[in-house]
Amino acid sequence: MTVPPGRRERKKAATRRKIADAALRLFLERGYDAVGIRDVAAEADVAVTTVFSHFASKEALVFEQDEDFGQRLLRAVTDRAPHEPLIPALRNEIGALVRHCTADGTAPIQRMIEASPALREYEEAARLRHAESLATAIAADPDRPRTTTACRTIARFVVDAYALARDADDPEAAVEEIFRMIEAAREATLPSADPTDTAGP
Repeated sequence: MTVPPGRRERKKAATRRKIADAALRLFLERGYDAVGIRDVAAEADVAVTTVFSHFASKEALVFEQDEDFGQRLLRAVTDRAPHEPLIPALRNEIGALVRHCTADGTAPIQRMIEASPALREYEEAARLRHAESLATAIAADPDRPRTTTACRTIARFVVDAYALARDADDPEAAVEEIFRMIEAAREATLPSADPTDTAGP
């Protein structure tokens, strides 16, 4: 059973959200490079030290929900219903994430990220981190592929599916197309899938 967050946790989450909202507002108004941490602190009406107590870097302000992204993928593996296959569970979660990120109002944020080398580098590092965490969860799952390399490969494909589908002309169709390929890749890693076995039935 999930325990509701206490008053202190709710207050911390509200402060974090307020800082991130203020930062994003300034970044979109003035440009990412033109805004400093002191500007963000002043806009959010908090101390600079408070900003850094919630965010390790300026780049992290743009990706305020990054940790939630990784946790949602992990929960798709660990909290899915009994007998629910692994890949469809991940497909459903990526589909939901893509629908959220392609909603109205998100395009300016994505353009800002694409225009900033620092933000692109941060996003790529986050993808690798999420892929490694997801690979660990997949490796511990009863429905796992047979090797560590296969677990890491499937995890990387799943995390990359988010960005590929997000940028597609038809994001939902892209999710379906990508996950058909991921499912085929997973099936090739199953213990019964021995490419050297050429014997007939």
